[in-house]
Amino acid sequence: MPPPLPEEIQRHLDVFVAAAQSAFGADLAAAVLFGSAADGQLRATSDVNLLLLLKRFTPPAADALRGPLRLAHAAIDLQVMFLLEGELTQAADAFAVKFADIIARHKVLHGVDPFASLHTSRDAVLRRLRQVLLNQQVRMRERYMLVSLNEEQLAGAIADAAGPLRSAAASLAQLEGKSALSGKQALEAFVDQLGEPALHTALQAMSAARETARLAPGQALPAFTGLMTITERLREHAESMR
Repeated sequence: MPPPLPEEIQRHLDVFVAAAQSAFGADLAAAVLFGSAADGQLRATSDVNLLLLLKRFTPPAADALRGPLRLAHAAIDLQVMFLLEGELTQAADAFAVKFADIIARHKVLHGVDPFASLHTSRDAVLRRLRQVLLNQQVRMRERYMLVSLNEEQLAGAIADAAGPLRSAAASLAQLEGKSALSGKQALEAFVDQLGEPALHTALQAMSAARETARLAPGQALPAFTGLMTITERLREHAESMR
């Protein structure tokens, strides 16, 4: 059982879900919390991620939820995915890595669990994993060029890398038929196999950046370059899989 959410976050989340029920009524099939908030790993830099699964999306109903969403976004950084029931299977295939993570760690706040019988195919997960890791490599090169001279901004980029890298490592472990691991555990296990202590130091710095949104002077640059190496190794591994 994951630990409870901080009281303020739970309060804002409850208010928003109640507002969604009022706005969409019977068209709201489910409200599902996912990601770090669902498994008790919420940190200072984390978003609160929520999926609203709808029977239909109509402007009048959506208009009634705009105010509550703006308030919740400002208060707890609530990020909401609006998805129709008929789009669920297609979305799980198109965004297989993301949905594999949602399937692994989610909490139903309203309605019936839409992920109880949903599965992502191995081919879809592998194909999407390769795309995600390529995109992450390109994005990290851009971040390096733009913010590597500013340690505070670089610490933010390090924290932002945690979600994609941990999800990718968990997907790799799943594809290899290993027992279910959290994203953090899967990434640590992957780096263990590489046998490079400096990369573990980069992971420790990433966890610290997620916790506090800052790092000690001189830590950010070697940590970020270490994460770039980890991303490269993850992608090489994914590309070698069949």
